[in-house]
Amino acid sequence: MIIGYAIFVASSLLLFKASDQKPHSEASNLFIVFTAIYGTLFSIIAGYVTRQISKTKKPGVNYLLAFIIAGFAAFSLFKSDGNHWTQILAIALFAPVSILGGMFGKNRYD
Repeated sequence: MIIGYAIFVASSLLLFKASDQKPHSEASNLFIVFTAIYGTLFSIIAGYVTRQISKTKKPGVNYLLAFIIAGFAAFSLFKSDGNHWTQILAIALFAPVSILGGMFGKNRYD
């Protein structure tokens, strides 16, 4: 699960570094939509990798990953200033999608 969260965080840092966009500042609608698609893709990958590493059919590790993603985003939402669109995306979209990512590998292991 730590590796899955690291994938999620590293991809986010890469996006904001490469785009020169600050995550807590105003962004264009196009960039927000791009971020939603990009973040969804990497959330699915993070969920998939988490499930594959755990070698289990049970979704518990993916629920824990989603909780961690949403938990850190909620903490940031309440503690940071500026625009909160990144945290809202993480809570409402990226965390739940990481559970979906785990479903792609659910039948591989006992």
